[in-house]
Amino acid sequence: MAAVAVLVHGGWHGGWVWRPVAARLRAAGHEVHTPTLTGVGDRAHLHGPHVGLATHVQDVVATLHMEDLHDVLLVGHSSSGVVITGVAQHAPERIAGLVYLDAFVPEPGRSLHDLLPPERRAFFLSRVDDEDRIVLDPEVAMDGWAIRDERLRAWVGPRLTPQPRRGADDPLPDAPVPTLDRWYVHCTDKPGFDVFAGVADAARGDATWRGVEVLDTGHDAMVTDPDGTARVLLGIVS
Repeated sequence: MAAVAVLVHGGWHGGWVWRPVAARLRAAGHEVHTPTLTGVGDRAHLHGPHVGLATHVQDVVATLHMEDLHDVLLVGHSSSGVVITGVAQHAPERIAGLVYLDAFVPEPGRSLHDLLPPERRAFFLSRVDDEDRIVLDPEVAMDGWAIRDERLRAWVGPRLTPQPRRGADDPLPDAPVPTLDRWYVHCTDKPGFDVFAGVADAARGDATWRGVEVLDTGHDAMVTDPDGTARVLLGIVS
C-alpha cells in the first residue's frame, strides 16, 4: 500500500536536502512532501522577528491541511524533532507515526536549546546576527556533519542559510503530546561529541518507541547515505 511521507529538514537546510531520498521513496510508489520552513532555504527571504518555533510548526500543519494529507509518516531531522513534536500536538489525527532522524526529542514546555549542552547553546547564541539568525560557516558546519565528499559539499554548502534563532529558543507548548507510533534513527559517524547517542539509548530502553535504527553515516544522512535513509523509511512504512 502506498504511504504518505512528510519529510521536515533540520536547521540551516531547506526542503531541497531531501531530494535524493524523496526520489527513492517516490520510485517505490509513495507520496512525498518536503516543505521548507519559514526563514530558511527558498523561504529565507521571509525571515522576520515573528518567525519562531510556532511558525515552523504551522508551516508543517498547513502542509497537512492544504494537501489534505492523512495517515502521514512524519519525519523530522535534527532540530525538526522539536517541530514534528509540535505538529503532533496540533494535528495528531493526520499522523500515522513519527520518525526522529538523528533528532532532538523534546518534552512539552521545552525548547531545542534546553536540550543542548551549555557550551553548544552558548556557541550557537554567539553566532546570532543583527537579524536574529544563527549564522554558521558552511565549511565548518559540513565538517561537523561529516559531509566529506567534495561533490556533496559543493551541492550542500551554497544552499545553507542562516537559521532563525527563535526556532531553537522558543519552547513547545506545555501541552501533552498524543501517543503515536515513534521510531528513532541514530547516525553514528560523528567527528566530535554525539549529542544524539543518549537520545538513541533512551529510546532503546523505552517500550513506547517502536524501534531504533542505526545508520553508519554522518548527521546529514539524507545527503551522505540516501540509500540507507530511504531503506530505513521504507522498512518503517512496510
